Amino acid sequence: MRAMILGAGLGTRLRPLSRLRPKPALPVRGLPLIEYNLELLASLGVREVLINLHHLGAELRAAAEAVRPPGMALRFSPEPRPLGTGGGIRRAARFLAGSDPSLVLAGDMILDLPLGEILELHHRRRDAVTLVLRDDPRADRFGTIGLDGDGRVRRIAGRFDVGGGCESGVYVNATVISRRALETLPARECFSHLDGWLMPLLRLGAEDIRGIVLPRGSGTWVPVGTPTEYLEANFTPLSLSYLNAECRARARGAELTPERVVGPGAVVEPRAELERVVVWDGERVPTGTRARQGVFAGGRFVRCADGAGDG
Repeated sequence: MRAMILGAGLGTRLRPLSRLRPKPALPVRGLPLIEYNLELLASLGVREVLINLHHLGAELRAAAEAVRPPGMALRFSPEPRPLGTGGGIRRAARFLAGSDPSLVLAGDMILDLPLGEILELHHRRRDAVTLVLRDDPRADRFGTIGLDGDGRVRRIAGRFDVGGGCESGVYVNATVISRRALETLPARECFSHLDGWLMPLLRLGAEDIRGIVLPRGSGTWVPVGTPTEYLEANFTPLSLSYLNAECRARARGAELTPERVVGPGAVVEPRAELERVVVWDGERVPTGTRARQGVFAGGRFVRCADGAGDG
């Protein structure tokens, strides 16, 4: 099976951290985000992965190649300008059509859900597209997608609603796509896959765009889209079915404690007092430093509080 990781976003909501590294290359608990997604895909038997690139594309490519699982082939789709999630998928459509179905994941999250079972359900129902949803207490923050009793998408947040929904869940940015669905992508360069592709098909009466809502508390979904989410991700111990992340990070030289996450090769000098602070690999924290709730990156301390952003 083939898969795509969406990695071309600008990461404006994560600035200034995303000015230093692309979102999928940000270190979380001592490992780059892209490593979690590649290991997840490897556990599903995926052997060919395409990653689209734009913002700091060379850095993302290097980060992915450095942690590529054995036996996995990586391809890259550079975008001269941001194409949106749908435009990125359209540009990769020929690659994705090489397997039926294919899987598309966002690159700014850590995910551990029963995707193998979802792939089987997608095949059994002969759907064109399956959206992976989760009953999640953060629904007010992220919005939900509504389904009818047969799992067909009836509502997308507050932007689209044809009625008949009886359950809903937060979209975790994982999508199963059949080969035939790729033929319905619009002939445009830049668009969102939800609003610019799936929503028009639903308006025309498509019955084979479905979702599955996983129960609350099932598996792991850790979005990393804002500075606050980034800090939360670094101080939430992970128990993943496909990767002993803590063991791997420590083997590379990372330090993981309740008060600080220090990347490989970083130095925290004596009498530095850190409270919920992430130190990126290769950084140096001067002696006597007192810092809390933030990140040492690019030679300076960045306090992590969500601010304005647009994407």
